Formats: sequence, C-alpha cells, structure tokens
Amino acid sequence: MTKSTFKKVPSILKLLTLLFLIGSCKEESKKALFYTTQNTIKLDEDDSRDSIILKAAHVVPSKNQMNAFKDEFIAFVHFGPNTFTKLEWGNGMEDPSVFNLKNLDTDQWCRAMKDAGMKKVIITAKHHDGFVLWQSRYTKHGVMSSPFQNGEGDILKELSKSCEKYGIKLGVYLSPADLYQIENKDGLYGNLSEYTVRTIPRAVEGRPFENKTTFEFKVDDYNEYFLNQLFELLTEYGPIDEVWFDGAHPKRKGGQQYKYRDWKKLITALAPNAVVFGKEGTRWCGNEAGATRETEWNIIPYAEDPRTMNLFADITGEDVASVDKLMEGKYLHYQPAETNTSIREGWFYRNEDEQKVRNTDDVFDIYERSVGGNSIFLLNIPPNREGKFSDKDVTVLKETGIRINETYGIDLLENAKGPAELLDTDEESFLVLDNDELTLEFILPKEVKINRFTIQEDVKRHGERISRHALDAWVDGAWQELVLSTNVGYKRILRFPEVTTNKLRLRILDFRAIPVLQNVAAHYYKTRPPVLEIERNENGMVSIAPVMADFKWNPNGENPGENLNKGMQIFYTTNGDEPNGSSTVFNKPFSFANGTVKALAIVNQKLGSVAELSLGLQKNNWKAVKASSNYEDHHVNLLFDENKDSYWLSKEGVDEDHYVTLDLGDETEISAFKYTPTSTISTGMIEKGIIYSSMDGIHWQAEETFEFGNLINNPTGRLFKFKKSFSTRYVKLQVIEIAGGNSSAAIAELDFFK
Repeated sequence: MTKSTFKKVPSILKLLTLLFLIGSCKEESKKALFYTTQNTIKLDEDDSRDSIILKAAHVVPSKNQMNAFKDEFIAFVHFGPNTFTKLEWGNGMEDPSVFNLKNLDTDQWCRAMKDAGMKKVIITAKHHDGFVLWQSRYTKHGVMSSPFQNGEGDILKELSKSCEKYGIKLGVYLSPADLYQIENKDGLYGNLSEYTVRTIPRAVEGRPFENKTTFEFKVDDYNEYFLNQLFELLTEYGPIDEVWFDGAHPKRKGGQQYKYRDWKKLITALAPNAVVFGKEGTRWCGNEAGATRETEWNIIPYAEDPRTMNLFADITGEDVASVDKLMEGKYLHYQPAETNTSIREGWFYRNEDEQKVRNTDDVFDIYERSVGGNSIFLLNIPPNREGKFSDKDVTVLKETGIRINETYGIDLLENAKGPAELLDTDEESFLVLDNDELTLEFILPKEVKINRFTIQEDVKRHGERISRHALDAWVDGAWQELVLSTNVGYKRILRFPEVTTNKLRLRILDFRAIPVLQNVAAHYYKTRPPVLEIERNENGMVSIAPVMADFKWNPNGENPGENLNKGMQIFYTTNGDEPNGSSTVFNKPFSFANGTVKALAIVNQKLGSVAELSLGLQKNNWKAVKASSNYEDHHVNLLFDENKDSYWLSKEGVDEDHYVTLDLGDETEISAFKYTPTSTISTGMIEKGIIYSSMDGIHWQAEETFEFGNLINNPTGRLFKFKKSFSTRYVKLQVIEIAGGNSSAAIAELDFFK
C-alpha cells in the first residue's frame, strides 16, 4: 500500500492505521502494532480492496508454522516395498517378503542430512501401498511380516534414535490412501462400516501404551484404524514436528471419507509442535520439480474457514495470493509453501546406472530459489536396498551443505553501520519503517565483493507487507541498481552480478502496509564458471548456455548454471581459434553451418573450460525420402531434427535391411558424416554400414563402408571422414551390422559435412 492508497481507506481502518503510524514513530521498535494480527482473518462483505490489503498485512504464521519456516531445508525419505520392486506406486498386494532389507544405517542418513544443513526429516511411515515401517499393533502388513530383522525390525525406532543423536527433527508421512486396506478382502477402507463412538487408541492385549491418554471419536472402521496408527506414531517415537498428508488417491472404494478434523485433534493433543502439511499448516507448492514462483505470498484466500475445513484442494496456479486473488476469498489464512522435489528421478530408489541424480548446482539453485523465495525446501533422498543413501546422493548433499555454509555462514554486513535492529542476530528485534523514509543505507568498514543479499520481514509479529523493492550499491561515486524484486516475506535471497562496494542501499518501492523488517545480510557466493553446451535448432540457429543436468524427471525449466552465475559472459569462435575474453560475446542465437563452434564462460575474470561442437550442413531444407520402416513415435524425420533426445527406430523383425534415404535439398560436396546414436535406449546402435550417393534418388553409387566400435559402452557421436569427397544431392545410409546382435536400428542425429 502506497501513501496515495492510504487516503482511500475506510474511516475506521484509516483511523487504526493512523494510530499505528503515530505509535510506530514514537514508541520503541519492539512495540506491537495497534491492529490485531491473527493466523486467520475473516473478510466482511463491506470490505473494500484497501481494507482487504490492510487485513492481509496482519495475517501472521502460527508458532508451528514459524518454526517450520526456520527449519528452511528439510529432508523427505521414501522407503518401503517400492524400493525393492522399483515401482513408484505399489498396488497394496505386495508380499511383505519383498521388503528384504538386510542392513539399515539411519545414522548415515542423518549424518548426510546434517552435512547438507537439513534440520528435519519426514519418512514415509506408510505409503499408498499400506505397508508400515514400524511395529504397529493394528496390522500385519508391514515390517513385522518381512525378513528384516526376522520381523522384529522397526525403521521408525532406528530413525528416531538417529535423529536424537544428530539433532534432526522427525516428521511422519502417513498416507490416507491405503491400497492394502482397499484390496484385502478384510480391508477396512471403504467397507461401509457404521460410524460409532470409538476409543482411541483401541486396546491390544499384550501391547499396552506408555502414554495413557485416550480419546473418543465418532468414526468408521478405517478412520479408527488411521487414528490408532497415528496415536502410535505420535506417542512412541519421540517428538514429532511435522505430519505430512497428501491428496494422492490411486484408487477409491466405498465412498470412504477422511475425518481430518478428528485427526487434527489427535495431532494437536499429542504433537503440539507439529505442523500439518497438506491441510491448514503448510501447503504444496504445486509441482514436484523444484519450480518456484517469482512471487510467493503466504497469505492464502479461502472460501470457507480453513480452521474448520476437512478437505483442502491443492493450490497449483501461478498466481496464488495477489490482491485480486485475495478479493475472491472470504477468509485470509497464513499458510507457508513447501517446495518439494527429489534428488533422484522418482521418489523411490530404483538403481544406480539409469536413475539420474541431481547435481550440486541444481540442488543449491533450488535451495536459493525456495528458501530465498519465501518457502520451505523439502528434498527427497530415497535410501537404496542396502538401507543407506547412495554415494552419489551423499556427495551432492555434502557439496550443497558446503556451499550453503560458505555463502550464508558469513555475513559481510558484520560491523557495518546501519539500523542496529537489522544487523544484530536477535530474532526478537525488528524495525518499523517510517512511511516517509523507505530507504535504508548500510556502510561497511571496507570494500567487499558481494553477489547475494538476504532480507527478512518480521513475519512472526507483523506479517508479509513488502510487494516491491530494489537493492543498490555505491560504485564509482554513484548509486548503481543491482537488482529489482517483488515480495520478501520470511526470506528473500537476491542474486546479482558480483560487485565491489562499501555501501549498500535498500529501497522499499511498494507495500501492503508499513513494512517491518527483521534482518538483512550480505553474502558472497564463490562463482564457478559453468561447463557450456552448444546446440543448433532445426532452423539452424546456434545457442550456447550452461549445460543442463542430465535429469529428465519433472523438469523445472531452470538453468542452474545461469542462475548461480549472475554476470557470467559467454565468448565464442567459429574459425577454430581458442576463445578468450577478446572473442565474440554470445548474446543471442546465430546461424552457422559446416564448421566448429568453440565457447567458454567467464565469471569475475575466471575462465571456464572450453566447449566445442562440430556442425555440419544446415538441415532446414532436408527431407526424408524413404526409410525401411519406423515406429510411429520414432519416424525418420527425427534423425535430422537437431534433437539428440529424439530418434529414428526401425521395426524389429520386420526388415531384412535397415536403411534411410535423405534429400539434402541441393547438390553438395560431402567429405564426412557424423552418426549420433541414441542414449535413451541401449539397443539399435549401428556398428557397420554403407553410405550411398545419388543425384536423382534413383541411381545409387556406393561411396564407402564405415565401422564404429564400443558404441554400447560409449554411445557418443562418431565422425567418419571419407577417403575421397564426393558431390551428391541424395544420400542413403544402409545398415550392415547392429551392435549387440540387435535387429532394430536407431539414429538420434545424422550430420554431413562439406
């Protein structure tokens, strides 16, 4: 809300705001605001746009939500029968013996999480398959019926001990969906049982509870079962700091309903510090890819009171809580987002050779975008069949933790001059800004290099208010704007090209109510010039960018190399020379054919490694004349679409001969060709063949036989230079031999060179 907006506020709210302004100017900075802050605020029918904005500025997190925010970076652990069956979702009828766990090292899990800087772990105590990882009294479908420790093992107990040992908080995922209870003939899910008053926990002979608390709920069989298991988890495994529910429903039965309000009563009583995900506590960010919104407000509009709701729909839109969205609600509720994704391709462990792992750049970039974008970062690390985190995963976690500590463990504003409330480490101090003084300056003892700046609003007491801000640095005797951004909330991490300065200026440009800041800090991220990738599209335009991780699961569309290295410049050559800082700067895609492009990145005068790519003839005029055969999804045009991930594939067992014929569009002299096999499948690699030429596409001349070795172990592009160049318009590649004795040929990309 700007000063001009203030004049339009209805009289009563205008008076309240005026009282606040007067009070904030005269009283100590720790004085509470006059307008009452609440976790949920009801909107009235006569609320104007401005009064809704003012109310939104006074919606604050609960104690548990605030603690969840301060955890910042937390772990998910998906573990169960799927780990051994290599499935993402089980069917509920898996024999418990498939959970053939020989060893378990939860200490190793917690060490790796601690190294990464994670503060909490949430484990799939029960996934959708209904298999339980603890010694439940209420089912035999779980570890008690598995070979693990002769049926006496308890994953939750081991993890709880390790969490206590390493100072990691513990959370539980208890899937409301339960395929075992659906598919089992005696299953409780959707069995149409009567709702009657039942005592929770139900007594089981020989298995008394140390916690003697009991509850009474009017529930059916499945809700009783769920409450009994929830009671076990919340009373027998130490403090529980998060209970995680999702909305997945692989299958339904009998119109089964979940009585979440009863679950909530149990959680509130037995785990008073637990935040509940998927309900009114914290919310899903809307994707599983690690994608983040540019602006993530946590004041969420609801059509009904979220404090009494039973069902919560996923919030997946790009615009979650703009003022226009707030206008559509009847209640405003504080609800932080969790940005959840997996370190591996998939939620459960499958294997080491095919299942890709995110690299450190990717994880650190998601950390800065999520934690630094007013949300919580929840990263899944699935244990392998040895009961440990795999070495690749552990390495990435450790490297990520090192980067977080190196970057954010040092505050470059230490000993700087500026508002003391923002430069101390006291979480109870805050600064109420003056409506006429919305610019803050920080003077450092000496010049330093910085490229990160963090800002935190005092959301615990005063909510989220800033909607636009900018950061400037004093450079060469003048202010230089480094970055312009939107909201702040719990934390905003600003990333910008490295600058050397001894003076910074934070400007608040727009806000919903008088901003109240809690902390600011300056940091330096040690940039690492990224490895580059050179690509040409089907129109012949060449692009150069940091290599994207070979991670195809739920892509988030971000390029970590670009995000982390603000101020990076790319230089390239096309004449064979090695690139340097005097070479051509890459600013936009350019047209190029029949030669070699070399490129490198330079960040802060540091030179990265040289990337190079030999490019053949332009392909935009090429046509596929004929192919021996192809599958519908792998037609012949895909072998010249400039996309290594698509490929032509001939039909297995249909052709005696496998071949493709191309029209290059014009008569051209050819001196070499390049065959790029597909890396998507391990079959179809052409080991031996013949290249034919033709001027009319009818009469053919065999030019030369080619042969490539070790394709299966090294499926990279292979260049073949002809003994003698030749002129042609049409070319034909005839397959003689396919690696591994396979009977289907594949080509990801075919290139010809003058």
